[in-house]
Amino acid sequence: MALLLPIIVFAGMYFLILRPQQKRMKEREAMVRAADIGDEVATVGGVIGTIVAEEDENIVSLEVDTDVELRVQRRSIGEIITKSEDVEEVEAADSGSDDADSED
Repeated sequence: MALLLPIIVFAGMYFLILRPQQKRMKEREAMVRAADIGDEVATVGGVIGTIVAEEDENIVSLEVDTDVELRVQRRSIGEIITKSEDVEEVEAADSGSDDADSED
């Protein structure tokens, strides 16, 4: 009976704290691996830039301004602001709307 209470407490901690934390870690790891050239990202330090090169699986180069590149570790990417595919879709939509405007 005395052993039952610690087991229940540990099980509760696992389901309320440890399991959700592991899920967040896996999601973050997948997001960092998904970052690719052309994506606009923000580092955990607050630097915002576009990935322009991958030196190896752990280091990427961010272009933060014209002709200014920073080499950062991939794991320092805090979030992906825009994916390169999203930017291409928006540019294609904008160029299509420009054609419609010029016909008026």
